Amino acid sequence: MEPTRVAIVGSGLIGRSWAMVFAAAGFRVKLYDIVQQQITSALESIRKQMKELEESGFLKGALSAEKQLALISGCTDLKAAVEGATFIQECTPENLDLKKKIFGQLDLIIDDNVILSSSTSCLLPTKLFTGLKHVKQCIVSHPEGVVSPTDLDLVMSDGLGMRYAFIGPLETMHLNAEGISNYCERYREGMRLVLNTFGPLPEFSGETEQKISQAMSEKIPVIPKHLDSRREWRDECLAHLAKLKKQMKSD
Repeated sequence: MEPTRVAIVGSGLIGRSWAMVFAAAGFRVKLYDIVQQQITSALESIRKQMKELEESGFLKGALSAEKQLALISGCTDLKAAVEGATFIQECTPENLDLKKKIFGQLDLIIDDNVILSSSTSCLLPTKLFTGLKHVKQCIVSHPEGVVSPTDLDLVMSDGLGMRYAFIGPLETMHLNAEGISNYCERYREGMRLVLNTFGPLPEFSGETEQKISQAMSEKIPVIPKHLDSRREWRDECLAHLAKLKKQMKSD
């Protein structure tokens, strides 16, 4: 059976990560960019990362690295890249005019059954998609107020927290682009947009508090023996992590 096709527009760090996620799930991925060398570099980077993940036992999905890599290919022609795709993930720089241009182009060549998804972190969907013929098929693939308290903790513990145990947020930014200056160049305006939306200090009470409390209590009942057991588990994990960090620093 032919794998479902996915197209990714933009082969930078985010686009490469999306490509790996979809390939791990068995989708056939077409990675689009305007420069062939950028695609070549992206495919080489993906191959290196997948091989390293496989060797360390952390490769996602049921397929081998080679089988996942075989599902990913590159393309410099947008129409050819999205042909046959049922899902298109846009991963271009956080620039409103650029993203609107891309979605305008996609709007002209897709049919009524394709999902158009943006990786934007800060731009409002209304600014990105208003005026498109296929606007009802457009989404932003980020958790905009729908992530559960449990999943939010999971994002930190199994996601960002994994690297924060070894490197801080500034080094994380430095490594997530071509240095901190490049990171700021890419995301400065987006970060300012987000910061400008911050309202007054939350009260940490009311409906939101109750929802979070309920979710946490379902996971760990507010009973001394359960809380104590979880604290012991936490402390044991921290002890093992401290030992590992000490070992890694001495290597």
